[in-house]
Amino acid sequence: MEEPLLGGHVSRGDRCCRILKSWLPILSWLPRYKLKWLQMDLLAGLTVGLTAVPQALAYAEVAGLPVQYGLYSAFMGGFIYTILGTSKDVTLGPTAIMSLLCFSLVGGEPRRAVLLSLLCGLIQAGMALLRLGFLLDFISFPVIKGFTCAAAVTIGFGQVKNILGLKNIPQEFYLQVYYTFCRIPEARVGDVVLGLLCLIVLVMLMLMKASLRSDDAPAYSRAARKLVWVVSTMRNALVVVGATLVAFAWDVSGHHVFSITGNTTDGLPPFRPPPTTDVTANGTVVPFLQIVEDFGAGLAVIPLMGLLESIAIAKAFASQNNYRIDANQELLAIGVTNIMGSFVSAYPVTGSFGRTAVNSQTGVCTPAGGIVTSLTVLLSLAFLMPAFYYIPKASLAAVVICAVAPMLDYRAVAKMWRIRKLDLLPFLVTFVMSLWQVQYGIMGGVAMSGVLLLYHTARPQITVSDQGVLLMELSSGLSFPATEYLSHVMHTHALQVSPPRSVVLDFRHVSVIDYTVVSELRDLLQQFRLQNVHLIFYRVQPSVLQVLLKADLDGFKHTDSVEEALVVS
Repeated sequence: MEEPLLGGHVSRGDRCCRILKSWLPILSWLPRYKLKWLQMDLLAGLTVGLTAVPQALAYAEVAGLPVQYGLYSAFMGGFIYTILGTSKDVTLGPTAIMSLLCFSLVGGEPRRAVLLSLLCGLIQAGMALLRLGFLLDFISFPVIKGFTCAAAVTIGFGQVKNILGLKNIPQEFYLQVYYTFCRIPEARVGDVVLGLLCLIVLVMLMLMKASLRSDDAPAYSRAARKLVWVVSTMRNALVVVGATLVAFAWDVSGHHVFSITGNTTDGLPPFRPPPTTDVTANGTVVPFLQIVEDFGAGLAVIPLMGLLESIAIAKAFASQNNYRIDANQELLAIGVTNIMGSFVSAYPVTGSFGRTAVNSQTGVCTPAGGIVTSLTVLLSLAFLMPAFYYIPKASLAAVVICAVAPMLDYRAVAKMWRIRKLDLLPFLVTFVMSLWQVQYGIMGGVAMSGVLLLYHTARPQITVSDQGVLLMELSSGLSFPATEYLSHVMHTHALQVSPPRSVVLDFRHVSVIDYTVVSELRDLLQQFRLQNVHLIFYRVQPSVLQVLLKADLDGFKHTDSVEEALVVS
């Protein structure tokens, strides 16, 4: 639709239509839907569904929940995002990071996990309605990388116990490392062999997919590449199905050599309001406010990290595929997904990079592909739950390890070292603290980034050159934390030397000043006047000059010419 010319008349109906389309993006593409799009959406949705089912089962293990909760969390996003989402590629569902954060807060308690989904959704939807997406800008890249690297280490090593077939290992990372190594002699041979075989097959298929080229080739070669791509894309489902058949065959023959998932709840989850209380093992009822208090700072961290992960993915694929997204609408889609998910016993979800990549590579045309993915998950819940009894935990562990391994991005660390070594400080703080407590790691990293930001604000770079008088140039803005430092530099280089020297202060980079800055400048002008030297302001921006003139500073002089400034001084 063509936009009206600036200043042209826009009818009330057109305005209402635009507002409705901004809140319900499905209205923008559904009227133009084509049969060809349907074919591609069906293919992409089915492919992503076959990837989502085994990953959802595996991520439920990471969250410390029964495996069916992974599937409960994997289908609502497809329906909601089709209506509210602005990216054709993004798929919402359980992810490794959100599963780890969920476990760190609820400790594997299903009722609390479902309530957490409701609270996260309300916070995220509220942020969208209040247009608070800018808060994500305060989480810097080193903090994000520190967190994702720590999450990869924590999640990956947390699955080693399932590869080894060990039980009753503490959940705290440092204790987990200690007891896992101490109990290696107790490892079950069947789990170790199966887990390593699954890892080898997954890695081989990943490498085969990465090595595929898209250059011109004969038809048979293109067909072979397509077959390899399909097999490698569905590698998680194929490995889990193969491992399940092996475990089933050994089990029916009377040899219980694998640790298997065990009993799961059959069928679809009931649609009911999420619980607002919890019940302890001894029957004590924990009220809602006590649960919220127990969640603590994590109740702020999890919604923010969910938004950050999903919006980063949406922006990346929007740039790659040449379309735009609405960040606040994305917040609303994620928030509503988590709210509605809590009614079907889901835990918090967000955008998945791996499944979104599969969606994009398969050629999805609209968000409707998510409906096919969700239907695939629902069919699994309805008909395949009894078969999940035999899924070996070692195979799910292999799926998780291969999924989180790319998150351990050593190249980003090397780039930070080359570009700006100081950025490694918030990275390391976040990484180390996240190994202890995930939510505290993010908070610690944000705090460290804030300290560095405030330090540079309070200590701007001031270049001093001697041109008969001292020329001082502020390389950045001037705000109230920096006034004491500016005064210190002035005294050190001009007022406390013998004889005192005049100063030309280059103000070209200063765009905003406040009352504290004006007060400090008034004091400096007075001290320069007492020493019989001058303080000349050079290249002052109009908005700043207007403030300084209104302040009526005694002895204030300004110029736009350095030669004139040198003469005046």
